[in-house]
Amino acid sequence: MSIKIERDTVRKATESAAAGPRRDGPLPGTSGKHPILEKVGTAITGGKGNAGTKGYLMAYINELEKNPLRTKMLTSGTLAGLQEFLASWLAKDRNKHGNYFTSRVPKMAAYGALVSAPLGHFLIWCLQKAFKGRTSLRAKILQILVSNLIIAPIQNSVYLVAMALIAGARTYHQVRATVRVGFMKVMKVSWVTSPICLAFAQQFLPEATWVPFFNVVAFVIGTYINTVTKRKRLAALRKKHFGDGRGDGRSGSMPGGRNDDYPPIGPNPPY
Repeated sequence: MSIKIERDTVRKATESAAAGPRRDGPLPGTSGKHPILEKVGTAITGGKGNAGTKGYLMAYINELEKNPLRTKMLTSGTLAGLQEFLASWLAKDRNKHGNYFTSRVPKMAAYGALVSAPLGHFLIWCLQKAFKGRTSLRAKILQILVSNLIIAPIQNSVYLVAMALIAGARTYHQVRATVRVGFMKVMKVSWVTSPICLAFAQQFLPEATWVPFFNVVAFVIGTYINTVTKRKRLAALRKKHFGDGRGDGRSGSMPGGRNDDYPPIGPNPPY
């Protein structure tokens, strides 16, 4: 998923700014039948005639080109914290004060900004440097294999270690057990979602939109698995303390949380 979505890709899109919108007709790339919705869409994407000059999406892409690491850190931190908060809300997983904004939210945001984003940025830089100027089919296939067999395992191992520490692991044995149990689950998600998303992006999306597209996909997948994991943990805690599946959702604040208190979200987002 992370292939061809760094500087070279973004630069191609931002260097080709098209002419501004016509004033005597519908917005570029729209039919004119739904002016309000089309204006909103143009504001978000920049519109066909405004590529590289207007729109929040193009502003993000331009910022990604100018300040790649900083932009990825802010994006990763924001999405990681939001993902944890949203999953807690969907699963009704409250802290002891009855709030969904648990201590895990800022910890996840810190992990996304200070660990995930810089690590991903460095690994993809190494990958691109190793395959710079190699455009043959064989090189592309080899690049995909390296990404899935070397880059992804490193990212996912670091992710599991960080999640174990955030969940409360304090000994080497606890961290090691967490990585051993969750590693193949995470890798299977990576190996399934990565080729599908990459094929979809290659077929239907401009290369300039690949970074935000992969960010959104990783956010959705992570939120879903996080929510499911929290619900399973809460159900297990209710059964342990009450003997059935009843509860008001506050059981998530009870002691006894396990290593599955965090989601094996699969591929690290290519922030």
